[in-house]
Amino acid sequence: MRRGFLTTTLSILAATFLFSPASTQAGSNLHSKISPVVEIDGLNQTSIADCPIFPEDNIWNTPVDTLPVDAHSAEYIASIGDDTGLHPDFGAGEWDGGPIGIPYNLVSGSQQPVEITFDYDDESDPGPYPIPDNPLIEGGRESDGDRHILIVDTYHCFLYEVFYAFPNEDGSWHAGSGAIFNLRSHTLRPAGWTSADAAGLPILAGLARYDEVSSGEITHALRFTASLTRNEYIWPARHEASDNNDPGTPPMGQRFRLKASFDISSYSPQTRVLLRALKKYGMILADNGSDWYISGVPDERWDNDTLVSELRQITGSAFEAVDVTSLMINEDSGQARQASVKTLFCLPLISGK
Repeated sequence: MRRGFLTTTLSILAATFLFSPASTQAGSNLHSKISPVVEIDGLNQTSIADCPIFPEDNIWNTPVDTLPVDAHSAEYIASIGDDTGLHPDFGAGEWDGGPIGIPYNLVSGSQQPVEITFDYDDESDPGPYPIPDNPLIEGGRESDGDRHILIVDTYHCFLYEVFYAFPNEDGSWHAGSGAIFNLRSHTLRPAGWTSADAAGLPILAGLARYDEVSSGEITHALRFTASLTRNEYIWPARHEASDNNDPGTPPMGQRFRLKASFDISSYSPQTRVLLRALKKYGMILADNGSDWYISGVPDERWDNDTLVSELRQITGSAFEAVDVTSLMINEDSGQARQASVKTLFCLPLISGK
């Protein structure tokens, strides 16, 4: 009897499901149901209430840990502050009477839309928008800050975002600007258009969410701000918001990542998840604001003291700017070129006698 072994390599699509409990806030209409994180052919996808936060091969969801360092990295880091520490612009509890971070609202497809007008109406998507009664607003209803309102239509999987939004007595709203995104699409804003964010990008895609952290992995880039930006934007951003033309300051849309050599082993579990994401997916400069402030969703489960104290120890010198030009397929699309990653299984087969 002859026993032979034929080694067969099977390339398959691997799916890993990481479930986390739904997050609810008492007395609000926010139900942050985070669906499974699915890894397919090396790609990860996170969804909210069964809506993808853009396709898995979108630039927000694409790793940048192997991309080259941008030629102006040292200048950009120095401009933002190489000795300035990170800060979580999100947390538990309240600050100045409002939640810490940028909340989002979930509505059904039957949510009654309301009329809305904009200061920058020539760069805003016209209404109506499905703003619910008593929506969650960045900073709270009495805030005079950015007052972002983020809304996910969970039936149609559309994202509505508005900046500096105030209700009118007749039930309509007025805001600085507004943008509508199809969460199943790669379509970017028209070139030169703002959104509810200075860079013309979606805000929700870059927020740190507690449910992701509790699952052990964030699978997208994070949003952050810097006090000084250049009067230019680079893909995937669509808009600039500065009069500064110094080439040593970063443009809107610039991607940064935590250096691979940075040791994260001593940090707390919450912080380590954030730092792993900053190594793999990095963060995108999306607005003018405090230097190295990372955006996230308010949640009572954040450990404010630990996050603030640990992140402030990590200064700009631990980061590098990334050149993502090799990922761009079309300048008007957020779709990113992907590395081919497959899970291989070698199975011994018995054949012959």
